[in-house]
Amino acid sequence: MNKTLLAMITTVFLFTGCASVPLANQELSATSKQFKQPEQGKSGLYIYRAGGLGTAIKKDIKINGRCIGETAPNIFFHEEVASGQEYTISTESEFSPNDLKLQAKSGENYFIKQYIKPGLLVGGAGLKLVDNAQGQKAIQKLKLAEKGKCGK
Repeated sequence: MNKTLLAMITTVFLFTGCASVPLANQELSATSKQFKQPEQGKSGLYIYRAGGLGTAIKKDIKINGRCIGETAPNIFFHEEVASGQEYTISTESEFSPNDLKLQAKSGENYFIKQYIKPGLLVGGAGLKLVDNAQGQKAIQKLKLAEKGKCGK
């Protein structure tokens, strides 16, 4: 009984606080929000997390195992990668990473939404590819996070 109560209280706390991460400068954020077509041989990846469930939780984002950064509510990352390759975008979750595989085409931008979902003890995270219009609209309201700082 006490363990169940403690788990419930911990879960409520984790889903009601507010996490934050270091932000990039405003000029770089504004430039990223122009959604320019990547140059030939490159693809743009926009990975974002809006507000909502799990505001106290930070989750790592990785591309092919390389740390991009830690997410918090209302932030995004912009990364240019070589096109013509398959990429695995990963987010940490409660028990194991959740992955999204993407075949990057030259000159294309891709928008990947990270979402928080309830977990057994701590919130988990998932990733989904969204269309350009939905991704651009969401990112206009968000701030660009500093890259390269993961929690784990």
